[in-house]
Amino acid sequence: MQGLGCLIVDMQDGFLKAIPNSDTITKRCQFVVEATRILDIPLFFSEQVPAKLGHTHAPLLESAKDPFIFEKNTFSAWQPILVDELKAREISHLLVGGIETTICVYQTLLAAQADECQTTLLSDCIGCRRAEDGNQVIDTLARHNILSLPSESVFYSILQSVEHPNFREFTQLVKQYA
Repeated sequence: MQGLGCLIVDMQDGFLKAIPNSDTITKRCQFVVEATRILDIPLFFSEQVPAKLGHTHAPLLESAKDPFIFEKNTFSAWQPILVDELKAREISHLLVGGIETTICVYQTLLAAQADECQTTLLSDCIGCRRAEDGNQVIDTLARHNILSLPSESVFYSILQSVEHPNFREFTQLVKQYA
């Protein structure tokens, strides 16, 4: 899809251990990774200090098609290395999921918006240590006009109809992750 990319923030085993329902979040992120492969949407992974916290959860990387992986030591993943790559690929809208909602995801979305990049938060692909904090952040992001939708809603909007050439393959993926 021209102009569209997907960023998965800090889905590293070192962080996942601290997140309630991390298995569910990981499964939804896995769905997104496979959907980006089917729909040929560029995929980006940020890794927070991987020398200390480990790399992106291996099954996510194994399902990805040519992901762009970059390290960071800041909370926001909106870093020059990512911005330059998005500009080079003419990506102006970024789908965002990952952890932790209250810190890295939040700061990434606000920074992207400030830099005039459109974003959509994949609401079923995020998590944090305290759900009530995450809910407050999602409400705050909405007040900043950052759209938050479940990943299936987003990808079906991309497909638009059963006439899309990848509709059947995508529908099978949805059934697999139901």
